[in-house]
Amino acid sequence: MGVIGNNSTNSNTTVFMDFGFNLPWWQQFLFITAFSFLFIVAAAGNIIVIWIVMAHKRMRTVTNYFLVNLAIADTLISVLNTLFTFTFCLYQDWWYGDAYCRFTQFISLCTVTASVLTFMAIAIDRYMAIIHPLRPRMTGRVVLAICVIWGVSTFLSIPNLIYGRTKVEKYGNISITICYIQWSDGNAATGSETDFAYNVLIILVTYLMPMTTLAVTYSRIGVELWGSRAIGENTPVQYERIKSKRKVVKMMVVVVVIFGICWVPYHLYFIFASYTEIERYNNVQQVYLIIYWLAMSNSMYNPLIYCWMNAKFRQGFIRVFCCCPCLPCKRARNTIRHGRTLFPAGQYTTTEKYDRNGSMMHTMTEYVDDHNSAVTRKDKKGRRDSDDYL
Repeated sequence: MGVIGNNSTNSNTTVFMDFGFNLPWWQQFLFITAFSFLFIVAAAGNIIVIWIVMAHKRMRTVTNYFLVNLAIADTLISVLNTLFTFTFCLYQDWWYGDAYCRFTQFISLCTVTASVLTFMAIAIDRYMAIIHPLRPRMTGRVVLAICVIWGVSTFLSIPNLIYGRTKVEKYGNISITICYIQWSDGNAATGSETDFAYNVLIILVTYLMPMTTLAVTYSRIGVELWGSRAIGENTPVQYERIKSKRKVVKMMVVVVVIFGICWVPYHLYFIFASYTEIERYNNVQQVYLIIYWLAMSNSMYNPLIYCWMNAKFRQGFIRVFCCCPCLPCKRARNTIRHGRTLFPAGQYTTTEKYDRNGSMMHTMTEYVDDHNSAVTRKDKKGRRDSDDYL
């Protein structure tokens, strides 16, 4: 995953001689700028997301814990993989040793798999909360679910750690080091059947099956939230609850769609490479770098989506950036200073229910969250029904 050089290990191949080692300086500058921007935004944005959730008790919901797990995966792939693999793809020379070659192959697939499985966990949680609200939620099993996600991701990625290799190739007076995967029956360049089967498995597990499952799940949720009509008229409280659930679902659908768009060219590239000698095409290095940048850029979009579509995350980002003295956000600083907390308290509303004669039977006090138009209330055990809201 993520290394173009793993298709170029045959000593008889001329892939490096076909398009040369170095791109023109201006193309190198553009790619270096693009990947540097990606790294900064992805690493900083996801670290802020982790802080917003973990540092504020009111943000610690089931969905947000999964978003933290997603942010951890995006941070890991940005910090531990993206720039290292980018320099290899740009200069076709691995500078970081055999051990890190194995590790970067491993961490790339592991984090992508963890991201996809986290999407599925969020979709299942949303499905159970909306379609089957009376069934037990995974509130007490979030840690277990996250451990299972990383366990499955690690298991699927272990072959990269075992079979990752480096090899020195000489072309005239030039020596280069290649980072690739060497299976027992060869490698990608020599037509390894194991390599082909493994790539097919990766595409199925990390893209086709999850995207199909997510499409079906969110379609069913969408029909329930937007298509169904309750008997009688919705009360203002019910309307606010439905509205809040719709916001969560909309945000997650956008996250999943962006993921699908970013990664489909990457998977199509390797499918195409399995049937053709794509490395001999003109400008294949530039094409791959663009495809790779698009795939890796998915790690920086999620924090931007949260900030755009969720008021609480947006307020958290404002607070972080307004701590920087060089940014002109005096009004936001004053708001935060007088608000005392990141998420000020909402307001309580009392609903009175009457019988047909006009006699008041009982009252119900509910909490309305001003920032996300959400309604939370306590059941008999004192638990807040707030996992529907971010």
